[in-house]
Amino acid sequence: MPIYQLPEEPLFPNPEMAEEDGLLAVGGDLSPERLLNAYSQGIFPWYSEGQPLLWWSPDPRMLLFPKDFKRSKSLSRTVQSDKFQIKFDRNFEEVINHCSKISRKGQPGTWITEEMKNAYINLHQLGFAHSVETYLDEKLLGGLYGISLGGAFFGESMFHLVTDASKVALWNLVDRALEWNFDFIDVQQDTEHLRSLGAVNVDRKKFLILLSESLKKETRKGNWGIG
Repeated sequence: MPIYQLPEEPLFPNPEMAEEDGLLAVGGDLSPERLLNAYSQGIFPWYSEGQPLLWWSPDPRMLLFPKDFKRSKSLSRTVQSDKFQIKFDRNFEEVINHCSKISRKGQPGTWITEEMKNAYINLHQLGFAHSVETYLDEKLLGGLYGISLGGAFFGESMFHLVTDASKVALWNLVDRALEWNFDFIDVQQDTEHLRSLGAVNVDRKKFLILLSESLKKETRKGNWGIG
């Protein structure tokens, strides 16, 4: 199938027309309108510095259903110890900056370019992108960020500077998702680590149906901070 060149309008082809590896389209921009349109159709940007802007819709899609999150005994002990303090949306920019510095196996450099950072910071300011942050003695040591639409949370990246800091952030995101009756956390691509936490592969057709239903719920915009 051809790779679609996006027009100036924030439009996308049907995600079912993606290549076998999930690549769907090239070009466009990272405007809020285009990004929100992309996520609402199960599409996300992913490219490296020096590459054109690439848009993906992988099949299968890895999802974490909140009720299926695996809470290991060791992680439970860490959470119950209150070793870490958790904040939502306290320092989104610092979280995405940390995530951008993580080296990924088999990938030179980072996929979180300055353009990407600015785009997601913009979405955060508009109330669509959120961070979960793990602190120890007021020092940020782990966290994650993503986009919330309807009853879906689209996880983008996570980082940790000490053991379990990112897992504790995910634990608290799952708790929030359960409290607010979210349907799933989209973790995009299959990894052994995410499988160990309860994430499962869902074929794209089923994922798009789940997403369509989830988007009927009201989006929880604004700051998710809890103090």
